[in-house]
Amino acid sequence: MKAVIMVAGKSTRTYPLTLTKPKPLLPVMNKPILAHQLDALKGTVDAAVLVVGYRQEMIREAFGDSYNGMALEYVEQREQLGTGHAVLQCAERLDEPFLAMNGDDLYAAEDFAAVAAAEQAALVMSVPDPRLYGVYEVGSDGRVVRIVEKPTDVFSNLANIGVYKFTPAVFDVLRRTEPSERGEIEITSAVQTLADEGDFRVVETQGYWLPIGYPWHLLTANAHFLNERHEPIVEGEVSPASHLSGAVSVGRGTVIRPGAVIEGPVCIGEDCTIGPNCFIRGNTSIGNGCRIGQGVEVKASILMEDVHAAHLTYIGDSVVGTGTNLGCGTVMANFRHDGANQRSMVNGQPIDTGRRKLGAILGDDVHTGINTSIYPGRKLWPGVCTRPGDIVSEDLCN
Repeated sequence: MKAVIMVAGKSTRTYPLTLTKPKPLLPVMNKPILAHQLDALKGTVDAAVLVVGYRQEMIREAFGDSYNGMALEYVEQREQLGTGHAVLQCAERLDEPFLAMNGDDLYAAEDFAAVAAAEQAALVMSVPDPRLYGVYEVGSDGRVVRIVEKPTDVFSNLANIGVYKFTPAVFDVLRRTEPSERGEIEITSAVQTLADEGDFRVVETQGYWLPIGYPWHLLTANAHFLNERHEPIVEGEVSPASHLSGAVSVGRGTVIRPGAVIEGPVCIGEDCTIGPNCFIRGNTSIGNGCRIGQGVEVKASILMEDVHAAHLTYIGDSVVGTGTNLGCGTVMANFRHDGANQRSMVNGQPIDTGRRKLGAILGDDVHTGINTSIYPGRKLWPGVCTRPGDIVSEDLCN
């Protein structure tokens, strides 16, 4: 069986992180989102068709024609005309039942297997507020009656979460599916037709679903994997005058200097320099080639590759892009004095992040001057520089 993974989108909601790389390559526990998906699919499918578009050359270069023994094919979606349109691009590659899924969410292996075992089905999760999702109504016989996007009246708690089992018959349905009000061909429209014309069912999740809709969702996913699947493996050089506790992994070529205190779960990549006298706290991932200086504290954050955090810097509940250089004394505030949820601007609108603690979201190659202070939830676009002593109270865009 093959899986169709939709990875063509530009994802403006995850700016500034996706201005320089496609969302499937954003790291969770030092591994791209797409790699986590392929790992979870292993044993259920033997090949995947990646529907690519935005910055597709980066995905092709990162994954090539196979991943851990799983064959990979690529199909280009030249125009972003909806999820159904993305699946339709694969019609010539598929002549047997297949899985189809969003390329920017993370799912459990057991749920992929359960959906694959059905004839035609969608993966669903019971959620407390279904008005935020597409929601299924299911009859007493277990068949789908209807799917409604973001209903105002709650008639079911079964949310559509973007994984489907189809037969090739779906391609004919998609060809005759009218575009939605957004001008897109939607998978959910095809699902409704399949339910009207035959037997289409739902499979409720038994494992996790980690949607990556906004930058801070990476922190949630990172913490999940660090706590659920992280094994302590130390392959680098650790000073006896440092202290490691809990599940801490240290990659090859990494040096942990004297006085470093690391409280797991923490994942540190290869060829890093950590310390001396720094504090790395739980739920943190540090990518390859990073340098963490004297007196630095990092807590519940993601540092992508080649980040340099100079001495006396504080990084809390933040995502820091590749190649970023944080000047001495940079501080990323992560908590409001009134204790309310953090808000962050997305496409010009303030969004409630649902998090009481959220620091900064920094794109690739940001450079902060010494003693820069950054308000909670603020974003710095790729290549942005701050001056010494700057206070960043609003997003800094190019």
